[in-house]
Amino acid sequence: MAVDDDEERTEMDYREEALAWLAEDPDPDTREELQRLLDLGDEPGLADRFGEALAFGTAGMRGALGAGPNRMNRAMVRRVTAGLAERLNAAAGGAGARGVVVGADARHKSDAFRADVVRVLAGAGLGVWLFDTVVPTPLVAFAVRYLEAAAGVMVTASHNPPADNGYKVYGPGGRQIVPPLDEEIAEAIDRVGSLDEVPLAAEDSELVWRVSSEVAEHYIQSVLTLVDPASPRDLRIVHTPLHGVAGDLVGKVLAAAGFTDVHVVPEQAEPDPDFPTVEFPNPEEPGAMDLAVALAREVEADLILANDPDGDRIAVGIPTGTDQGWRLLSGDEIGAVLAEDLLTDGRLNRGRTPVVGTTVVSSSLLAAIAAHHDAGYTETLTGFKWLAKQAEELPEDQLMVMAYEQALGVTIGDLVRDKDGISAALCMADLAARTRAAGRRIGDLLDDLTRRHGAHVTIGRSVLLEDTEEDLVQKALDGLRADPPADLAGEPVVRTWDHDAGIVTDADGGFAEIDLPATPLLRFVGRDGTRVMVRPSGTEPKLKFYGEAVVSGEDPAVAREQAAERVAEVLTAFMARALPGHTA
Repeated sequence: MAVDDDEERTEMDYREEALAWLAEDPDPDTREELQRLLDLGDEPGLADRFGEALAFGTAGMRGALGAGPNRMNRAMVRRVTAGLAERLNAAAGGAGARGVVVGADARHKSDAFRADVVRVLAGAGLGVWLFDTVVPTPLVAFAVRYLEAAAGVMVTASHNPPADNGYKVYGPGGRQIVPPLDEEIAEAIDRVGSLDEVPLAAEDSELVWRVSSEVAEHYIQSVLTLVDPASPRDLRIVHTPLHGVAGDLVGKVLAAAGFTDVHVVPEQAEPDPDFPTVEFPNPEEPGAMDLAVALAREVEADLILANDPDGDRIAVGIPTGTDQGWRLLSGDEIGAVLAEDLLTDGRLNRGRTPVVGTTVVSSSLLAAIAAHHDAGYTETLTGFKWLAKQAEELPEDQLMVMAYEQALGVTIGDLVRDKDGISAALCMADLAARTRAAGRRIGDLLDDLTRRHGAHVTIGRSVLLEDTEEDLVQKALDGLRADPPADLAGEPVVRTWDHDAGIVTDADGGFAEIDLPATPLLRFVGRDGTRVMVRPSGTEPKLKFYGEAVVSGEDPAVAREQAAERVAEVLTAFMARALPGHTA
């Protein structure tokens, strides 16, 4: 699968590779696509598919559907699964007997990919716990732990465009894999020879065990323990699964908890791999929530809940209280109000010290909330796999009660060791109902946090560079290391974090090691709490910038406005310094 970047490739090379691929491709659709490119002599098309290969990493593999190693297709799925099977069979602990949980969403080719995963795993002698209908990602992560399986595979591209699909791997603890396991699996994938030699089990193999409805029922009952059943339930909710697969399970969870006034956006209620009502099936994207907001206005709802297509993320809309106005909460705001509620209530503590966690690019507000409640706080690299790993490694007298990342990922308690937009939806509904019964709104809770801790406003921007400018990514990072900013729009920089070098430096020259895995991320903190961060994208020639400003004041609206102006000013100046001549 690996491609040597230094090797000169020719049209004949691509044709030979395409012909070899064609000979063992099990999918008539991609064989037809590839044959058409060969017949047309489409060298750019062949180079695009065979010049590189999709990389397998901690997030598994994700990409556009199509033929060749640089696309998601049945041949790639079989090859990756064969490598995964080799790695599992080489591990101690009876992986075959424990089995691998396999699920899929409703995207194009998901059912075919799932079938290939099952046949390859069983062909390698591994038991397979099969969800034979579409399922949301959190249920697969839950099932790995509940069934004590050796691993899990979820076929999904989450909130990617309709043309994409993906392959996500969970380890035995029900969390996404981390190094070095991802590298070991990738090496095993590279050792896979001809696909014709990969054993395939029959579809009715005795090694394939259908997952019973008991697993989903146990998940629902477990989610219900996250809230007080005696809490108020007078709340009108609008929900949208955005054409994804979480709608059924969210509906069952809300109903079982006592929320009966739920209105689902009808145009987006059923799974549809084309996502026809949105330009991009991500609730963070502009326009994705328009139909939900329109329905909320029509039915005079109290709360909007939305999931992304595979159900692992949660979006929340709240009424502004003026002229049927609505606003969508940021991921940082969702994490803040949930953390404040759980740490105030203490219902999940179980006699242990509660801990909350987030990632380095999220708001610093969570740390302030944790300190106010004398709770533990942890901060990890981006990616929920790191938060889940941290939750696993806490001392026995501590418990992660909530973790979130700014991109709408939340997990509550230790039920699922990954993002779980379903349990988060219930906890947000429960909080909104209790708040409404007290004559208040979620917005009032955010104002309370602003008065106590200051307005924390975050902004994220990115700059996508042309292919000819790819070297600017590294040049920008090297330039900031060699000549770091002395101030952030007038406020002196008091601390600099170089996560690649693993060193944090103070303004007085003192330094300490960063207790996190190395990653190409730079972070600069101003005297007033303003922060800017920059890191490269892992998949594109893109630099991602993050900014945060903190402003205190008695009027929350004024403080937020001032903080928004401050962070925009700081981030714009920082980006101009990092990439002169470029804008977001």
